[in-house]
Amino acid sequence: MEHYVSMVDMLGTAGCLNEALEFIEKMPVEPGLDIWETLMKFSRIHGNMELGDRCAELIQLLDPSRLNEQSRAGLIPINPSDLARQKEKKKLSGQNLLDVRSRVHEYRAGDRSHPDHERIYALLNGLKQQMKEAGYVPETKFVLHDVDQEVKEEALMAHSERLAAAQGFLTSAVRSPLRIIKNLRVCGDCHNAFKIISKIVGREIIARDSKRFHHFRDGSCSCNDYW
Repeated sequence: MEHYVSMVDMLGTAGCLNEALEFIEKMPVEPGLDIWETLMKFSRIHGNMELGDRCAELIQLLDPSRLNEQSRAGLIPINPSDLARQKEKKKLSGQNLLDVRSRVHEYRAGDRSHPDHERIYALLNGLKQQMKEAGYVPETKFVLHDVDQEVKEEALMAHSERLAAAQGFLTSAVRSPLRIIKNLRVCGDCHNAFKIISKIVGREIIARDSKRFHHFRDGSCSCNDYW
């Protein structure tokens, strides 16, 4: 159940409340209290009081002791770090959130602020040749700058979702799925790259962009290349 809570937390952090509710409704197991408490918290943080109240009603039915007076009144204490994270999120373009062991990491295209950025870029460079051998052809039309082909390919490899995936490969359990949220639509080159990467590394990559969920597994995507 913990990984379901993490996914709802990620979607809530990004303000994707409808998507979080849709994810909960499609869960193969019955949602627990932690799920509804997480959705209630972010519903109220983002001002969706109606959804927050619906969650509170469910919690009341499941275990009334889990609701304090503030929650019953439609209020919830807001951690200052949550607010700071929301403000920062609004400033960033092309941002990705990566969930690793219930911690959220943020990335932007070309980002080198992460303490492990050297390892992240080294891993991506190592993957690049394997990807080409597996049939990957960089779609440099997604790089709008007027630079030479090699620089365009490097720019594609440094897209925020790939940085997030690389850091996930370095820090998460082997063969465990990666969960990434992108606040914009994933570009066509990254979509193709993730299909190939999922086959090379033998891992599922679950990415949520501004349009839909993408489940990359064994060289294909759940969207059937239509997004």
